[in-house]
Amino acid sequence: MSENTEKHVEPTHNPVADEEHQPYQRLQAFSKILESGTLKQMRRMLNGLYPAEVAHLLESLPQDKRQFIWELVEPELQGDVLLEVNDDIREHLIKQMETTELLAMTETLEADDLADFIQDLPDTVTHLVLQSMDSQDRRRLEAVLFYPEDSAGGLMNTDTITVRPDVNLDVVLRYLRRRGEIPAMTDNLFVVDRKNRYIGQVRLTDLLTREPSLQVSDLIKDELKGVSANMAATEVASLFQQRDLISAPVVDDDGELLGRITIDDVVDVIRQEAEHSLMSMAGLSEENDMFAPVLTSTRRRAIWLGINLITAFIASLVISQFDATIEKLVALAVLMPIVASMGGIAGSQTLTLVIRGMALGQIGVSNAGPLIYKELAVGALNGILWAVVIAIVCGLWFGSVQLGIVIGAAIVINLISAALAGATIPLLLKKLGADPALGGGVVLTTVTDVIGFMAFLGLAALFLV
Repeated sequence: MSENTEKHVEPTHNPVADEEHQPYQRLQAFSKILESGTLKQMRRMLNGLYPAEVAHLLESLPQDKRQFIWELVEPELQGDVLLEVNDDIREHLIKQMETTELLAMTETLEADDLADFIQDLPDTVTHLVLQSMDSQDRRRLEAVLFYPEDSAGGLMNTDTITVRPDVNLDVVLRYLRRRGEIPAMTDNLFVVDRKNRYIGQVRLTDLLTREPSLQVSDLIKDELKGVSANMAATEVASLFQQRDLISAPVVDDDGELLGRITIDDVVDVIRQEAEHSLMSMAGLSEENDMFAPVLTSTRRRAIWLGINLITAFIASLVISQFDATIEKLVALAVLMPIVASMGGIAGSQTLTLVIRGMALGQIGVSNAGPLIYKELAVGALNGILWAVVIAIVCGLWFGSVQLGIVIGAAIVINLISAALAGATIPLLLKKLGADPALGGGVVLTTVTDVIGFMAFLGLAALFLV
């Protein structure tokens, strides 16, 4: 029999957290305390939550408040919290921390969590972390780091309890009682041979209910074969879903037991995949900070808007092939799809971000204002950026400086309007009892098309006709 010690920080009792179970309700309660409460009250509430709940609060706060709240989190809780926040926020918080703080934080993490965390640390800190570990812990960490993050080996824990097939249940029970505790999410003990090759597993329920004189070999369940360490994380998630697993053994190519995957890790994979699919439709990443600086958000979204601009110009070129049928102001009909399309994609980016935030309970009345102002600023900056590009292209294309200025002004107006619509439409639909995810896109498209065409054609009527 062998073991791996697992460390876990349990939150203290917190009356506020007990009453506010839903993420949005908790955010509202915390916002009230943030506005009118004392430091002592905020610290007590924060450190009475689970790490994932603290991370959720941090992701739901603008950056100026986030840094203030982070400093109230107890050091022994910070490592687990950093594992739960998205990549952008984790990177920012790590940059603000001292080397000694980062080193102390790593001491509370398990091998699989440390493997995820250590890749975000500065090289000097990483070297110090490895130096401070004993040889056994270093080998466990290296076992996880050897495999890609999105594989079974990257997901696995090394906190396993193994037993040999030739011992009886009474010996195993006495060993467990002497040990005092078992790793979280343990529903089976893994059976291995003398070379640590996986044979099968014994259920804890069988161990507790069957005759102590029975041998482990009499109770082995071998219907679940070891999961290959190279299996993709998405395949692991499907396996857990199909078989309703709580944990599963991870083995190498020779069948040697490396560790185990637990359901909490699989839930994270499923959530990340769902967020990735949703955010990718708008060219965004699920790891981006919702309250990132305006310039950062503008730069990230500008790339997707640039891609959309290329497709919009292609559509305009197709329309231009039929310019002989247009009697007056051919250029207007050719360029109208650009105005509408740019507004549509800018609005869909904001809409997607807000709908995701609402689904996760991160956006509500208490923090909608800062997000709307930020989105308006992003829309304005991206509008100015692409207005200049489009104005130059159209001016050269049609030989008209006035036409370039008109379409550039229309682009700025439409992108600002799209940002406002994308941020407010989901909130309004929710208030009316409608599904923002279901109807938001339709309403947004209508708004951006109408405003885009009115701005473009209205300015053209004033200055070109």
